Amino acid sequence: MVEFTLPRNSKVKQGKTHKAPAGAVNVKSFRVYRWDPDKDDNPRLDTFELDLDDCGPMVLDALIKIKNEVDSTVTFRRSCREGVCGSCAMNVDGVNTLACIKPIAEIKGDAKVYPLPHLKVVKDLVPDLNDAYAQYAAIEPWLKTETPEPGPESERLQSPEERKELDGLWECVLCFCCTTSCPSYWWNSERFLGPATLLQAYRWINDSRDESAGERLDALEDPFRLYRCHTIMNCTNACPKGLNPAKAIGEIKKRMVQRR
Repeated sequence: MVEFTLPRNSKVKQGKTHKAPAGAVNVKSFRVYRWDPDKDDNPRLDTFELDLDDCGPMVLDALIKIKNEVDSTVTFRRSCREGVCGSCAMNVDGVNTLACIKPIAEIKGDAKVYPLPHLKVVKDLVPDLNDAYAQYAAIEPWLKTETPEPGPESERLQSPEERKELDGLWECVLCFCCTTSCPSYWWNSERFLGPATLLQAYRWINDSRDESAGERLDALEDPFRLYRCHTIMNCTNACPKGLNPAKAIGEIKKRMVQRR
């Protein structure tokens, strides 16, 4: 579990409480982080009591109900609702996850909903991912080749065995749940690329069609870009897709040793 902890001197205050409709029996409270930097001096936690008999099963369903029926100013990202786009990544009940695939039934007591930790907050549950996306772009996440293209009626082929080497890598949805759960990233986010970006880097290093593995490894040969990983394993525990970024990072390190 990756706890979202607030500093001891935090000025986060208790906000409004929105009561459930009269007569509701199956009621659950959602404590939602609220902060608008353009208006608010300090963040607050608003409490929303929802009738679960009139709500979908996932945390995202609850947030959509809150926004549609209780407080339209609550701000969060969402898109696919199927755990595919990564948009609704947030910290729920102390764990980084995707709100669209996090069942409300798994949460005991009040549901505590915060933005992804250790990032700047744009508003409410929306973190600033500009730096994370810039780091992702820095690894050049596309196929790089020197040989001529095979032509319009063909393609760069892989054997089934070569294609299988990409399993556990291509499924990443860039939600950055793993990256924002990593203490090494908290401490060195300006230079350490973080688990999500490094997993994606290995996806291209390990692609049999790519012809720039050496160049990609050279770009990662840096005391901070790669080697700030201390195998804490928070990243693997936090991944809502069940991937293993720590293993991918370890494989990159093996490649570094093998080519020396």
